Amino acid sequence: MPSRSDPVESRADDDRDLYDIATWEERTSLDGLSVALHWLITRSAKAIVVFVALLGLLAILGSFGLGLVFDPAVGMLVGLSAIPALGLAAYVYVSDVTTGEPLSLLVATFLLSILTATFAALLNSVAQPYFQPFGFPGLVLFFFAIVGPIEESVKLLAVRLYAYTDDRFDAVIDGAVYGAIAGLGFVVIENLVYIAQTVDLGELSLSIATLGAGDGIAALRALAGPGHVIYSAFAGYYLGLAKFNPGNRGPIVVKGLIIAAAIHALYNTLVGPVTTVLSVATGLPQLVSLFVFVLLFQGAFAYVLLRKLRRYRDAYLETRDAVDPDVKPEMTEFED
Repeated sequence: MPSRSDPVESRADDDRDLYDIATWEERTSLDGLSVALHWLITRSAKAIVVFVALLGLLAILGSFGLGLVFDPAVGMLVGLSAIPALGLAAYVYVSDVTTGEPLSLLVATFLLSILTATFAALLNSVAQPYFQPFGFPGLVLFFFAIVGPIEESVKLLAVRLYAYTDDRFDAVIDGAVYGAIAGLGFVVIENLVYIAQTVDLGELSLSIATLGAGDGIAALRALAGPGHVIYSAFAGYYLGLAKFNPGNRGPIVVKGLIIAAAIHALYNTLVGPVTTVLSVATGLPQLVSLFVFVLLFQGAFAYVLLRKLRRYRDAYLETRDAVDPDVKPEMTEFED
C-alpha cells in the first residue's frame, strides 16, 4: 500500500513545522474561511438534492391530487400493501447485534427514501420509451440497465445523505438496517403511486370492500414490497462495509449496487413469464402462481441476506468476547 504521508513529512523530525508545506490544519482566518465554505458547499449540495426531490414528489402527488395523501381509504390500502415489507425491515433491524439504531436516523432515512424515489420515477419514465420498440428483449435490457441500477442507487442515496455520515452509524451491519428502511420508504411511495394510478379514488370508501379495489392492487403490491427491502439491504450492507474500508470504498459500494440491481432486475424479468407458465402448467389462478413465485424467489434471496447478517453476528460476538471478556453479552433473538 502506498504511504499516506508526503516524503517530507515522513522524514522530518517531530519538531519541524510543516504547515502549508506537507501538512495542514486550520490556523489562519483564510483557513477558517476555507473550512466554513467547504462545510457550506457540502451541506448545500445535500440540501439542493433534497429540495429537488421534494419538488419531484409534489409534482407526482399533484398529478393525482394532493388530497389523496390524506384520504383514509388510500392510507389503508398503502398501509396494508406495505405490511410484508415492514415486517422484513423490522426483522433486519432486530438482526443488528450491535448498538440499536436511533429512531431519528431511521425516520430520516425512511423519509429521504420517499423523496429520492422521485428521481427513479422520473428517470425510468424518460428512458422507458427508448426500450419499448425492442419488445421483451428491450424490456429485459431496460430492467438491467435502467430500473435496477437507478432504483437501487436512489435508495442508497437516501442512506448516504444523512445516516451514513452520522457517528451513530458505527458498524457494517448498520448499513443493512438503513438500507432496509430505505427500501421500506421506497415501497410506500411506489405503492401509493400504483394505487393512485389503478384505483378510482372517487369510489373509495373506508370499508373492507376497499381491499378489492383496483383488482386487488394492495395485495399485488404487498407481494412486490419485500423485494425492495431485500435488494437495498444488500446494497446498504456493502455501503456499511465501504465506510469502514475507505481505501476500497468505491469498489465495495459498486459491488453492493451490482448485487442489488441484478437481483432486482432478475425479479422484474422473471415475474411475468414464470407466473404465466406456472399458472398454465398447474392450473393455479394467476394470483396464486404469483404468490408461489414471489415466495420462492424473494425467499431464496432473503435467506442469503440473513445468512450474511448471521455471519456478521457470529463474528461480532466472537470478537467482542475476545477483546473484552468482562463485558457480558446481551441476549439477542439469535442466541440460545
